[in-house]
Amino acid sequence: MKKAARYMLSLVLTAALVFAMVGCASGNKEGGTVNIGVTDSLGGVNPFTIDQTEINKYALDLIFLPLMELDQDLNFQGMLADSVTTEDNINFLVHIDDKATWSDGKPVTAEDVAYTVLRLASPVVNNTTLMLYAFEGVGDDGFVEKGATGIDGIQVIDDKTVQFTSKYPMALTTFQNTYARYLHIMPKHVIEQFSEEELTTADWFNHPDVISGPYFLKDYDNDHYISYEANVDYWKGAPKIEKLNFKIVDASQIYSGLQSGEIDITHHTMTAIPQEDYESIEALENVEVVYGLPITNQSAFIQTKNIPDARVRQALLYAIDRQQLVDQLLKGHGEVVDGFLSSASPFYDDSITPFSYDPEKAKELLAEAGWDGSKTLKFFVNSGDSTFVNGAQVLVAQWAQVGINVEVQTVDLATLMTKAGTDEYDIMAVQYTYAPVDPYPDVSWLLSGEDSWTGYSSDEINAALEGTQQTSDVEEIKELYSVVDKKVQEDVPMFSVYIISAQGAVSKRLSGAKPSVYGFFNNVQNWEIAQ
Repeated sequence: MKKAARYMLSLVLTAALVFAMVGCASGNKEGGTVNIGVTDSLGGVNPFTIDQTEINKYALDLIFLPLMELDQDLNFQGMLADSVTTEDNINFLVHIDDKATWSDGKPVTAEDVAYTVLRLASPVVNNTTLMLYAFEGVGDDGFVEKGATGIDGIQVIDDKTVQFTSKYPMALTTFQNTYARYLHIMPKHVIEQFSEEELTTADWFNHPDVISGPYFLKDYDNDHYISYEANVDYWKGAPKIEKLNFKIVDASQIYSGLQSGEIDITHHTMTAIPQEDYESIEALENVEVVYGLPITNQSAFIQTKNIPDARVRQALLYAIDRQQLVDQLLKGHGEVVDGFLSSASPFYDDSITPFSYDPEKAKELLAEAGWDGSKTLKFFVNSGDSTFVNGAQVLVAQWAQVGINVEVQTVDLATLMTKAGTDEYDIMAVQYTYAPVDPYPDVSWLLSGEDSWTGYSSDEINAALEGTQQTSDVEEIKELYSVVDKKVQEDVPMFSVYIISAQGAVSKRLSGAKPSVYGFFNNVQNWEIAQ
């Protein structure tokens, strides 16, 4: 499958934090108002123009349901659809829940799905983030012909069933995670009034009056807040909470917001709680702390063009005490793995023993490789990740002890991304979330040869990755990803410094609401204020 770099960066980089001051109405109000504290800035609310960052996705999920979503246990749960099936990993049948209705009472239909995808694939709309080029009838650029009235690979079967046809084999989990979770279906009977040009500018998207989700969008400011009011006609049941707000704040304000009650709940991937505040938040009597699944990978990518000897790359890994970083930097809330997959993934192979801290082994490998210590490696780190900026200094000291000189260069995330894939760095560290149920798009992109971040490619890995798309059998896929992680452990084009289990918190005044990495809003209509 072809990859879209913009999609990968916007979708899976969890380190892209833009901090702002509180702009939402402060305090909790009687009558049912809940405030969600987040540290990511909103990119917009128009599904035809946004990229697929977490806050953009979840902000839209409340208004326009996706087809499917993951629950907190990483099972796919129907949202607009009640099933997605395939018999050949080419044709995917999506069945819309028979009960699904728009807020104006009209049923949600397969025509709504087909029309939404057609418009998302418009070259006039020009949104490349959904990788729609995977489907028949869509060009390799992700667009249909201008003025197209349909897509060969998106066919309406009946009122509630639509078929997606891929150009090449695709695992069911890839279809569900990459497409079913991110397609926000629009009401055809409303948006067909807009020209393709108007779809990107129409004011209707700022306060849509026909929705499928639990909440109407009332107002927003990209850097400060998003405000919602309950859709009392929501087909899954009227929300018990009348008003819902995202409060977009600086990470340093999360603790005080939870303490004062101005923030009721946080989210593991939209809310970056500083590590130094973890213990203080745990001590608050008015909140419950929930640590999330270990999914955020503090990845270190090695430019193999600059460090071509795998023995030197292995030495870099043997020379560092990763468990010490988990214990000291993360206060034990994380894990050490080799490769891409964490223990949260159904495809994780726990028989792969991570390289242990072994400075003597590192020295032996360097000697075998003829390393003379004269070269200073350039190590680029995201300046916005204060925890890892400190961790990087520990790594540098440990590398120095085995004879590897490394210089840390801290840069903002935007600058860091301009270095990715170039030969201007030797090591580059960034937080990256590899979707536990579908790591294929990320892993294949990052190991795709000269144009990738690592400059590394392996026929063995490529074959295993393509194999994951030929089957839907979990055990078969697990074996194939085990091949990938073992080869990555051997050749070390990247390594995981640690995997983070992020902290979440929820006010004890709420019931039915719990921080979770996935499935956070799946049943938001059941949240309520405890009496």
